[in-house]
Amino acid sequence: MIEKVKTGLLIFLVALSLLQSYFLAYKVPNFGLVTSSDSEYVNTELLGQQKVIDDLIFPSQLIVHLGNDEHTIIYPKTQFYDLIVTQRLANREFKSFQLVSQQTMSWEQIKREQRGIELNFADGISSDLMKRVLKIDTEGVIKASLINRVFIYSIEATEEVKAYFFDDQNKQVYESIDVDLTVKDMQDYVGFGQYLPRYDYIGESLYLANEPIQALDLTYTYDVISPEQMQRNLFFDSVATRAFVNRSGSQIYTDGKRGLQVEQNGLWITFTNSAASQMNVSETSENVYAAVDFVNQHGGWDTSYQFVTYEEDNSLAEVIFRKYISHYPVIDISPFRYGQMQLQMQQGVVMEYERTMIQLPLIADDKAIKWLYGGAILKQHFATHPYRDDIVSIYPALRPHPKSKSVIVFEAIWAARLKDGTEMVFMEGIPAGIEPSQLMQ
Repeated sequence: MIEKVKTGLLIFLVALSLLQSYFLAYKVPNFGLVTSSDSEYVNTELLGQQKVIDDLIFPSQLIVHLGNDEHTIIYPKTQFYDLIVTQRLANREFKSFQLVSQQTMSWEQIKREQRGIELNFADGISSDLMKRVLKIDTEGVIKASLINRVFIYSIEATEEVKAYFFDDQNKQVYESIDVDLTVKDMQDYVGFGQYLPRYDYIGESLYLANEPIQALDLTYTYDVISPEQMQRNLFFDSVATRAFVNRSGSQIYTDGKRGLQVEQNGLWITFTNSAASQMNVSETSENVYAAVDFVNQHGGWDTSYQFVTYEEDNSLAEVIFRKYISHYPVIDISPFRYGQMQLQMQQGVVMEYERTMIQLPLIADDKAIKWLYGGAILKQHFATHPYRDDIVSIYPALRPHPKSKSVIVFEAIWAARLKDGTEMVFMEGIPAGIEPSQLMQ
C-alpha cells in the first residue's frame, strides 16, 4: 500500500515538473507592470523607401578647373559625376592632415591657372561623415570641423597632386600630405569636363554659365500619406490620442506628450515630442544617423535626398535633408513648403520632425526640355540683382508648383544661395518653346 502511494506521488511530481517546464518555455506570464520609454515609437507599415546614410551624403557640385581660367560644373546624378566621384575618387586615400595658413596660398590664382577638381558641400559636413564620401584618415583634423570644400589639383611640372579640405566656418584649411592620386588621374578627371558648358569664375563658390544650360520641367501625379497613417507611425498608443482643429484650420493630434500638426491642406506635417530628454548635444554623426533611422521608420523617402545641414543651438541640433529629382535640388520656398525634411535632435532623440506628405512615383508623367539663361543675359541679371553682394552660389534647381489636387509640376530655374543659408529664385528659365538660338536672333 505504501509503495503504491509513493509511486502515485512520484508520478504526480514528475507530471507537475513537466507542466512547469512547459509554462517556463512557452507560457510565462508577465506579472510586472508593462512600461514604455518616452522615446519609443510604433513602427507600422512602411510608407516610403528605406535609405542608408551613404545614399544621402554627396557633394552639391563637382567643379572642374580646366586651366587657363576655364571652368565647368558637373551636377549630382549625372554620368560624369558618378564616374569621377562615385567610381574613382571614392576609392582613393587621403592621409596625414596638417593645418595650413590660408594667407600663404592664392586660391583664386590656383583655381584659374591649375587643372583640378573641387567638391562643394554647401553647409559643410563633419570629418566623420566625410568618410562616407572619401577614404580619409582624419588624424590631424579638428573633430569639430565642418568641411565645405575639397580642392584637389595637380602640378604637372613637379608631378605633384595637392589636396586641401576647407572649413569655411572656422576659416581653417587642412592639407592631406599623403594623397593616393597621380597627375595622370587628375588629367583623366579634368578630361571629362572638356566638352561641357563653360562657367565664369566670380569668386569663392560662385560661377556663372557663359552659355544657356539645358534643364527639364517635370510633371508628376502623386500620392499622399494620410494623417491617420502618420499618427499610427508616430504615437506609441494611437488609441489614446485625440484630434481637434485649431483656429488656423490645422488638424492637431496629441497624446499629451507628443503633437502632430497637419497643415497645407494635408500636405505638410510638424511633429513635436516634448518627452525627449533635456541633455547636452550628441556628436554630429550620432544625431545624423538617428535622424536617418527615424525617417526610415516614420514616413520614409520617396525620391533621392541629400544631407545638407547640421546646426547646433544650445542643447538642440537641426538636421536637414533636401529633395533631389533627377540631378536637380528642389528649393523649399514660401508659400508652398515641400522640398525638405527637417528634424530637431537631442542626444539622438527626435524633438521635432517636419516633412511633406506628398509621395512621388519613380517616373514622371511628363518631361519637357527647358533652357536656362546663360552668357551676357545671366551676367547682366547678376550685375543688377539687389542681393548681389549676399549671393554665394547660383545653380540650376526645381521650384515645386501644385497644379491640381494630385498633380505637381517642377519648374527649372536658376536658384541662388545667400550668405545666411537661405535660398531664393534667382532667375526664371527661358519661356517654354523658345530655343537659345532664337534669343540670339
